[in-house]
Amino acid sequence: MVLPNCEQVAQSRRPEIPAILVKQLTDATRRHRPGTRSLAKEELLTVEGIIDEILPDGRFGVMLDNEHRIIAYTAGKMRRFRIRSVVGDRVHVEMTPYDLSKGRVIFREKVAGQPAGARRRGYRR
Repeated sequence: MVLPNCEQVAQSRRPEIPAILVKQLTDATRRHRPGTRSLAKEELLTVEGIIDEILPDGRFGVMLDNEHRIIAYTAGKMRRFRIRSVVGDRVHVEMTPYDLSKGRVIFREKVAGQPAGARRRGYRR
């Protein structure tokens, strides 16, 4: 007994979908099944730097330790927990190897001389 392949079954059920698209869809769903191998994510580079400029929309100009300047945005967890960064703060930045001019601020180092931030009262969403 010969079993039909995925493309033939999908084509017989949905004749309006082109075969090439069906193959892409079946490959994409097969990738996330348990027991199958998935492709590894590209490794991110983590570097340190100092904020030298504040830009709109939660972005910063950061001068890295290797004397390169990049534009970095605030990571989601920092935005969620309202961690504020100012000029002169030392930060850790994640960068992808594909675009070395942009990054994401993932950590702001605590400075010994600064007092802890005052607690705000009231409801916080």
